[in-house]
Amino acid sequence: MPIVLSCHAGIGPGVTGEALVADDNFSARYDLDRIRGVFSRPEHKLAGESYRDKVLVLNTAKGGVATAWMLYEMVSRGVAPKAILFNTANTILAQGAALANMTMCDRFSTGDVTKLIQTGDMLDIDPGAGQVVILNRD
Repeated sequence: MPIVLSCHAGIGPGVTGEALVADDNFSARYDLDRIRGVFSRPEHKLAGESYRDKVLVLNTAKGGVATAWMLYEMVSRGVAPKAILFNTANTILAQGAALANMTMCDRFSTGDVTKLIQTGDMLDIDPGAGQVVILNRD
């Protein structure tokens, strides 16, 4: 039976995808090579990992308005994650996800999302319902 996680109602369309997880924070401006689609900041726990078409699971968002418009840029160029899940997100990132029509959820009632989800998990995300289902674990 799949594991169901509850969160605050999110943004964007429902998606299914593979998780890429780290207990680190997220800045589209400073952490990513947005041309190659990889984490590029050497100090980031996902350095060298491709984020394209993955469901990123991270602690929190950092950065300002540049992070928001960079989400839109990544979606426009086809080099974006499918979704982003956070323990907590800021309003700037929420605005960016809405502008980019990128799926984003945060505030999980079941605990630290970076501990609940593992890299490689297949996730089904329904942001409107505030629900994330881990499809490949019991």
